[in-house]
Amino acid sequence: MSEPLFQVDESGEDVTRAQEAAAGTAELSPAEKAATREEHLRLAEGALVRGDDLVAGYVPGVNILRGADFYLQEGELVGIIGPNGAGKSTLLKTLFGLIPVRSGEVTLRGEDITSAPAHRLVQLGVGYVPQNNNVFPSLTIEENMQMGVYLRPKTFQERFDYVIDLFPLLGERRKGKAGALSGGERQMVAMGRALMMSPSVLLLDEPSAGLSPAYQDEVFIRCRRINATGVSIIMVEQNARRCLQICDRGYVLDQGRNAYTDTGQSLMNDPKVIELYLGTLAKAH
Repeated sequence: MSEPLFQVDESGEDVTRAQEAAAGTAELSPAEKAATREEHLRLAEGALVRGDDLVAGYVPGVNILRGADFYLQEGELVGIIGPNGAGKSTLLKTLFGLIPVRSGEVTLRGEDITSAPAHRLVQLGVGYVPQNNNVFPSLTIEENMQMGVYLRPKTFQERFDYVIDLFPLLGERRKGKAGALSGGERQMVAMGRALMMSPSVLLLDEPSAGLSPAYQDEVFIRCRRINATGVSIIMVEQNARRCLQICDRGYVLDQGRNAYTDTGQSLMNDPKVIELYLGTLAKAH
């Protein structure tokens, strides 16, 4: 008598399919396994920022994120990389409430902040630096910093001292118009303004985009310094290799879902990540 194609246990579950799923999981690399829903639920326990099974998009009926998971632990610098159109910036904007969440949840210290307005998130300690149009060009550097702390004007001097310690150029040119600055200098202004409210979490969308190699390095060095002061950072980056060099942990998104997650160093050395996402420069490295 031939064996049945599948068996059903006492609970009515399809044993063969469960075994196949288990076998498939066993074949995953550590970075692929860590990106699964099951591992996310285990590893994200107690996270500072957490996104669960996020579905979101700009246009009704078109989802850019299709079940993405994310978490940031206290003190971490986490990078998000992936091909164009993978949903990297969309994920960051979803965490900051700028894009409607169709399903899923975003939490901060366990509190539901899904689609919360920006002013509330800033008050809760979340700073956001967009890629474009991120300074007030007609205002001076000092006035840009004042805009950053408009909810707590009495703390201006204390916070400005903190910012110019990180970015001395901003102190030297405090009376100059932001519109006269180079792209790299504007990026410093944008990051400094976001830091004026003393955030515990900083979201950076493509901070090195369009900058010269020298200014790109400067931005990454400053990100590490900011992180070292106790600010947890989520960074979306096209410069994947440089991002992975400085981040504690990285996510690789593909088609709106998690493909891989691991330490930055492990992802840099993962053969699949190198082949699919980092290209020949990383392979040579």
